[in-house]
Amino acid sequence: MNKYLCVIGLLLTFLGSEGCRRHHMSHSAGPTVVPAPTSDSTIAIRPKPSVPTDTVTIVRPARPGIEEARANVAEIDFRYLTAKSKISFKSPSQDIDNANVNIRVRKDSLIWLSVSKLGIEAVRGLITHDSITIIDKIHREYSVYDFPTLSKQFNFQMNFQLLQALIVGNLPLPKRPAQKIKNERDYLLLRQSEGKVLVENYIGEQDRKLKKLMVTEQPTKNTLRLDYDDFTSLNNFLFPYTSLVTLDYQSKTDGQFYQTLLRIKYNKVELVEKSPEFPFNIPANYQRRP
Repeated sequence: MNKYLCVIGLLLTFLGSEGCRRHHMSHSAGPTVVPAPTSDSTIAIRPKPSVPTDTVTIVRPARPGIEEARANVAEIDFRYLTAKSKISFKSPSQDIDNANVNIRVRKDSLIWLSVSKLGIEAVRGLITHDSITIIDKIHREYSVYDFPTLSKQFNFQMNFQLLQALIVGNLPLPKRPAQKIKNERDYLLLRQSEGKVLVENYIGEQDRKLKKLMVTEQPTKNTLRLDYDDFTSLNNFLFPYTSLVTLDYQSKTDGQFYQTLLRIKYNKVELVEKSPEFPFNIPANYQRRP
């Protein structure tokens, strides 16, 4: 698998190669200039910081109760989402910096991705609730996976909602009575469970946005952490322009613990009502990888 296929594989499945260990990942460059919006879309553009002329005292509101916190988690609602981003990935065997990734999402249904470098598309991927298909255009190959098989192979529970949460910053589990919720410093900690997986949602006390997500699988203790930052106004929502994914897992091959890091930096995001299309076709002469 070439390095760009590994990038999209990591994005699709939160996975790296078996040899990934701890590394420090630097921040990628700032966002590019965003073109003017079309008539059927909403574009998030970073506002320039303003210098206040008066001093304003901000009074912290009373902390909300449990039921209020459950009902008021600020999530992004959309029909279709398109985004342009830069992805950086590091491991002992690979060092990929600022690969271009175009993303299209039909909410709760499809995720489409295209990875390119130096203007050449290397990989295209399509994710549904049932399958993950990756086309390697460089080597004229394609691969098809399903979530249960990948979860078993890499000893970590994965699904479509978790991947969508990585992209848009919404809760990975639907709103339902939580196992436990409590105040923790400047966060509201919302705990949920799904099978063998414990999900800890750290919600901002002021803006009610998901700021951090910890997913722990029992009994392996393998963990996935998502840190969201650089929130920018997108219509009536706040969108996280930076996401850092940290996956700590135990290899089933050698029993050792490893860490994988992935940083996603968006430079343009649109919410649209009309389908942006999801072109995906496997040429007849492409070979399927086992």
